[in-house]
Formats: sequence, structure tokens, C-alpha cells
Amino acid sequence: MPTEILMPALSPTMEEGTLAKWLVKEGDTVSSGDLIAEIETDKATMEFEAVDEGTVGKILIAEGSEGVKVNTPIAILLEEGESADDITTAAAQPEAAAAADAGAAAASGGGSDAPAAPATPAPAAAAAADGSRIFASPLARRIAADKGLDLSALSGSGPRGRIVKADVENASAAAPQAAAKPVAAAPAPAAAAPAGPSADMVAKMYETRSFEEVKLDGMRKTIAARLTEAKQTVPHFYLRRDIQLDALLKFRAQLNKQLETRGVKLSVNDFIIKAVALALQAVPDANAVWAGDRVLKMKASDVAVAVAIEGGLFTPVLQDSELKSLSALSAEMKDLAARARDRKLAPHEYQGGSFAISNLGMFGIDNFDAIVNPPHAGILAVGAGSKKPVVGADGELKVATVMSVTMSVDHRVIDGALGAQLLQAIVENLENPMVMLA
Repeated sequence: MPTEILMPALSPTMEEGTLAKWLVKEGDTVSSGDLIAEIETDKATMEFEAVDEGTVGKILIAEGSEGVKVNTPIAILLEEGESADDITTAAAQPEAAAAADAGAAAASGGGSDAPAAPATPAPAAAAAADGSRIFASPLARRIAADKGLDLSALSGSGPRGRIVKADVENASAAAPQAAAKPVAAAPAPAAAAPAGPSADMVAKMYETRSFEEVKLDGMRKTIAARLTEAKQTVPHFYLRRDIQLDALLKFRAQLNKQLETRGVKLSVNDFIIKAVALALQAVPDANAVWAGDRVLKMKASDVAVAVAIEGGLFTPVLQDSELKSLSALSAEMKDLAARARDRKLAPHEYQGGSFAISNLGMFGIDNFDAIVNPPHAGILAVGAGSKKPVVGADGELKVATVMSVTMSVDHRVIDGALGAQLLQAIVENLENPMVMLA
């Protein structure tokens, strides 16, 4: 029977997306693995592959459609021998089944003496031993028959659990994959109390004033939801330090002069990434994430760095940062930042990490408090370096370049003393930058 192609969930946080572009048209033949569409998630534009083979019978969602919910049918795929007429037949089957159920219910309740109409069986469904229907493509059924596989022992990866070619090709006749046990649906969470006046109430307050209404895109909705949740559920506390940068700036100038022939120019932010990565290794108990009912202590220093883009921000993750040279970190950060601004990052490039950095020093911000991005245990908010009077170790007053930082910490993972040790390690690395190369 015709197969519905559903709007995919391309990231764990995706609830809806924009169907940016169709790469196929009605009548095109596709195979499993062929690219059929480009989908804009809340973070990036990603290509969507077909999971089965057939002919595109009908496109249900037009290019450019926004707010398409995950699992919404976006197209119909026809199998060999099917035509556009089968689309109408397939669409009518759920309605017929619903009508049959309603008639049966009415008859059992005495509300009607009309007999219930039998539901039309789906041609692509086989029957399991318990009488339940098994949905599989004709090609999957043929391959299963050749391999001697019992379709009832397989779990389908296609739309609505449909068994497709890949499922039977990856299965073994000797050891069939056990059918997935049904899982009880989790109860729906209780609706949260409104955080403030409704959109209509706010608009009414300003009805006599001139304004432009800006529609929220997927990224802005996700940022709003996640940071509101973080601020409400993560027990933040804050640690602040001033860091003297004169030694780092001098060392950076020397390195950049030597690296000039290689086209490498290190930024202060590159040193901060390295300093945080090494500090997480020096204080391993702080290199952890919150996992609901447990804490996961990480082995590598995977450092996330906030990158501002139009309409929002990304936090690409530099994995194994403690093992990489400053020049390697610099090159990787430039690449991630460029692709973040083009929204071309893959989910694995901006998910994960145990600690984050947000640097607003280039905007002249002296200091600020950042919000922890779960499941990270902390985030370092970095301000601008500026000339300030300081008292030296010998008690004399001098002028130094001072940078203010604030570390926001999730108290469920890191306690005050442990957080202070981590921040102290970061300060020591930045004030003695040559140590980071040892």
C-alpha cells in the first residue's frame, strides 16, 4: 500500500521544522538512502534521506512550509504496481476503520441497530500469530521470504514502524530480531502555569503605539524554552575572578609572529579554550554533566563555545580540547564558527560537552552572568580586558591588563569549593600561558 513519508525528527529537541526544499518531484523514483528533501530544524538545515524505495506519488507539504510538526505526513510513496488512484484508497482506509469502530461501539451500546462495516485490510500488511497486522513493503516481504525470516520477529524502522528493505537485510535468519515490546505511553506533563500576561494581553497594552510584530522562528523558540527551563530548574551559583593578561598578550604576540608564515593568528579566546580544557583535566571531578538521577564524569575535555549568529546562537563543541595544540584549536574554532553562521553544523557538532565558554569581551562588556546550558555543569562568562591599577606582589601600585570572568555553576554537579578549584586552575593557566604548552 502507499507509504506515508513523515516529517523526521533530525535532532533530540526538534518538535517542528521547515520543509525548505524538495529534491524530488511527483513521479520520481527513489531508493533507500536517496536524498529527497532539505529540512530546517531549530539549529541547522539538513538533508533528509528516503528509508524505502518507490515512486513519489504525491507531495503533501509544499516547499517553504514552516512549523511542520514531527511525524506529519509530508509525501506519499507508491510501491511497484501502484498508481495515484491507490493514494485515495489508502487514505480512505483509516476513515473506514474508524467508521467501523464507531458503528460497532454504537451497536454494542444499543444506540443503533445498523451492522458495522468491516474495515478494509491493508494489502501491505501480513498477520502475526496473535492476529495483529504486520506492515511491510513488498520488497521487504520478498527478501524476508528468501532469507527465511519471520516478519513478526522484526521491528520496522520505516514510517509508523513499517518494515522496510534495510530491516530485513540487516536481520539474520538464525537469530531473528525480537519484536519490540510495547511501551506504555508516558503521561502527558501537566501544563505549566503561564509565566506572565498572554500575547493578546501584551498586544492590547500597546494597541495605541506603533510597533512591528516579529514572528519567532524555530531557533528563537528553542532558545526561549531551553533557557527558561535552565534558569528555573538549574540551581545556579556564581564565582568571579579578575585575571591579569599581560603575560598572555606578550606570549600571544610572540607566537603569532612565529606562526605568521603558516597563516595562523591565535586569539585570546583560543587561549581561554585551552585553559578551560586543561583545568577540567586538573580538576576531574568538575568535568561532569547532570544526567537526571546521576552525574556522568567525563574523561575528555569537550568544551562548547557560544557563537552568535543572526537570530540566535550556537554552541559548537571542540572535542578532546586538552589534546589539541593552540593552532589546531584556532583552526577548528574558525571552521565551526563559520559553519554555525551558515547553519551548516551537524547535530553532533553542537551537542554534548561538559563545560561552555561565552565571550562578550569583543563587544566591550566588562562582566556578565551566563546561564548554564544543561546538561553542562558550568559556563565561563568572559569580559573585556582593560587597563586597571593593581597592587603587585611587592606591594607597589602598577597598571595591568585585567579581564573579569564569571563562572556560572550547576550546584547539583559542582559544589562551591570544587568550583573555586576549577576557576583557580583556569586563572593559573591564563596568567602563566607557557605552562599550557608543557
